[in-house]
Amino acid sequence: MNVTMLLDMAADGFGDRVVVGRADDGLSPVRLRELAGGGARAVRDADADALVYLAVNGPAFPVALFAAARAGVPLVPVNYRLGAGQLDALLANHPRALGIADPEQAEALRRAGLPVLSPAQWLNTAAATGDGPDLPERPDAPAVLIYTSGTTSAPKGVVLRHRNLVSYVFGTVEFAGAGPEEAALASVPPYHIAAVSNVLSNLYAGRRTLTLEQFDPRDWLDLVREQRVTHAMVVPTMLARIMDTDGLDRSVPSLRALAYGGARMPVRVIETALGEWPHVDFVNAYGLTETSSTISVLGPREHRDAVASDDPAVRARLGSAGLPVPGVELEVRDESGAVVGAGRPGQIWVRGEQVSGEYAGQGSATDERGFFPTRDHGRLGADGHLWVEGRVDDTIIRGAENIAPAEIEDVLLRHPAVLDAVVVGVPDEEWGQRIEAVVVPREGARVDAGELRTAVRNTLRGSRTPDRITYWPELPRTPTGKLVRRDIVAALAAESRPAAG
Repeated sequence: MNVTMLLDMAADGFGDRVVVGRADDGLSPVRLRELAGGGARAVRDADADALVYLAVNGPAFPVALFAAARAGVPLVPVNYRLGAGQLDALLANHPRALGIADPEQAEALRRAGLPVLSPAQWLNTAAATGDGPDLPERPDAPAVLIYTSGTTSAPKGVVLRHRNLVSYVFGTVEFAGAGPEEAALASVPPYHIAAVSNVLSNLYAGRRTLTLEQFDPRDWLDLVREQRVTHAMVVPTMLARIMDTDGLDRSVPSLRALAYGGARMPVRVIETALGEWPHVDFVNAYGLTETSSTISVLGPREHRDAVASDDPAVRARLGSAGLPVPGVELEVRDESGAVVGAGRPGQIWVRGEQVSGEYAGQGSATDERGFFPTRDHGRLGADGHLWVEGRVDDTIIRGAENIAPAEIEDVLLRHPAVLDAVVVGVPDEEWGQRIEAVVVPREGARVDAGELRTAVRNTLRGSRTPDRITYWPELPRTPTGKLVRRDIVAALAAESRPAAG
């Protein structure tokens, strides 16, 4: 149950097939295994207890992932967009690591006193170094340590053990199930759990993986056509930019399946995409770093049925995260910890072999039954479908009423002139928190705040109507599409400019 077992199975099963990079010069499983062995030897020669990766995505990343596993140390992919102080704080946790960094990030590793290789040097070292040590498989050993995005609190190091990752792959992927022509494009940075899960799951399936260092809708479309990409994964903001940018050639004849996740998908965007690409199978994948990626899926048929149906209950499933994947159990609990019935809101808890729920230096956050609190607010339908309604920390408490921002955001995002929107609770002396919305209008559009308030009041009820609506040119998001709500709350609380409308 070590991730190197997945690589060995691929090398033995379809060793000559290109599985990493472009079709004409990519890496086969056999070559990837050779490089992982050489990289493992370099890690051991450096007497490193971790392999820190501070670079953009590319072939060096899967080599680092498997080299670290072969050497018996965790891979630590770090967010290269962090400020110097944040980087220094994270790197201080790994004083004996070997580092891989892009040239512009290498100084951070040097400040931490770590040896550093560029991605090119790392690949050259792996190619020139003899095979690595044959260590016994340790399913409970840490395979990857990923720091959370820190959008609501300080980043925490999530420990994913080999058994967690292998369990996820075994439960969701068919070995060698992909055809030799299949190629997957992942547009997520390497410090995101989706980057790790994409490497492992696509390798196990036998599907070639490609990465895009910097997302741009035109570049994304060009690469899909050029490399005949059949499968792709995006975050909602990326799909929105692909659908909303004028003048793009959106033809993608090779594309068969597109998975999205990482943040809430506006219903308007997915409906537009389904209309634009009727030949593509859409999948909504909900998961967390702590769960080794996906724990529930809304599949292609459910997407099509929702769009085609006149039944409001069926159409509503388009906003859900679907059904749990095999081996995963979900519960929704109220504030007292009691499991609630179908349709009632609460916090989502999850249990399964792929669930880590463990933080470096803090231990496990699971309860006595092995369930992990996701800190996501949601509900389970009578048919088992899961609705995710935002982080528990994002809940607005106005008077004695708990309000989920997501339901208000959904109303705002249905307006044809609204490109993006967020709803937050801002401190208020009378109500505890007041409801404020920030709206990003579409280019050239005028959005009337009174009209938006009326839409919310008519759809929900008066107590959920924003007290103020402000217009911004864009919203602060992480590279994986998550809203940085604490920055939004701070800005709204501090700003003195009058409300729009």
